[in-house]
Amino acid sequence: MSDLRSKFLEVYSVLKSELLNDPAFEFTDVSRQWVDRMLDYNVPGGKLNRGLSVIDSLKLLKDGRELTDDEIFHASAVGWCIEWLQAYFLVLDDIMDSSHTRRGQPCWFRLPKIGMIAVNDGILLRNHIPRVLKKHFRGRPYYVDLLDLFNEVEFQTAHGQLIDLITTHEGEKDLSKYSLALHRRIVQYKTAYYSFYLPVACALLMAGEDLESHVDVKNILIEMGTYFQVQDDYLDCFGDPKVIGKVGTDIQDFKCSWVVVKALELSNEEQKKLLHENYGKDDQICIEKVKELYKVLDIQGVFLEYESSSYQKLTKSIESHSSKAVQAVLKSFLAKIYKRQK
Repeated sequence: MSDLRSKFLEVYSVLKSELLNDPAFEFTDVSRQWVDRMLDYNVPGGKLNRGLSVIDSLKLLKDGRELTDDEIFHASAVGWCIEWLQAYFLVLDDIMDSSHTRRGQPCWFRLPKIGMIAVNDGILLRNHIPRVLKKHFRGRPYYVDLLDLFNEVEFQTAHGQLIDLITTHEGEKDLSKYSLALHRRIVQYKTAYYSFYLPVACALLMAGEDLESHVDVKNILIEMGTYFQVQDDYLDCFGDPKVIGKVGTDIQDFKCSWVVVKALELSNEEQKKLLHENYGKDDQICIEKVKELYKVLDIQGVFLEYESSSYQKLTKSIESHSSKAVQAVLKSFLAKIYKRQK
């Protein structure tokens, strides 16, 4: 795996060099240095799971045979396009949320002399994706489908972000707006499409498959993405900060989290009142009151039950798929996230 990761990082260097010397734009030394630094700061710093998943998935779709160097390069290039998409979302998301840190370092826009230039940097990150695809895939039969897929997933993610923003940030803080249906919709569009469906859909296209005939695969991956986000919401409140690498802030940030939606469902009138009065306040006493209520309602037990039933349901859906290779892809995704601690 570390060998694959180092090969993947080598491809990043190749793509970056091509973008910094793209003949469509006459760079000055200063602008080239800016983009060089901006890319290194924002693109390769995460876990790279989405990008690496394209290579893993393509290998499994080819029945586990070793990929050729050419296949690894092209799967890596597509994988990096997903990482570029992620970087574009995060740079702009951090500005919208007035965040301070990302991946253990200050958000890009918080750095000296960056500020709102980061908005344009986000746009640049987005525009790099079709440049990479054009250079390396223009002659491939799936080129148009690949472009179309990235455009569609970006459309879905931006609209998921919209629902999240207008629910969390707009007007009075009103918990009564929050429901499982709303939570699911935000998660499906904001996270599941680009984090779970996109890497597998890219691999399917590269393996010569038609996405129209794999709607069931999309549905399973969206379910998996929803389960992943519920875990994230749970870990934000109950995870060990030493393990997850950050202190959760969903309570004070008034997030439409699965945890609070479940608590609202299970609360009596008095408990609901307590939630309405204390949720979304950046005050340690209010946060503790909310956490104490979560304990009383046994949200941890409710989550473990949800996790178990989701796992069984997903496994059943995966095993009913006609292709053993597709089953292997979906099972490898599920194995990576089941009972994760961070």
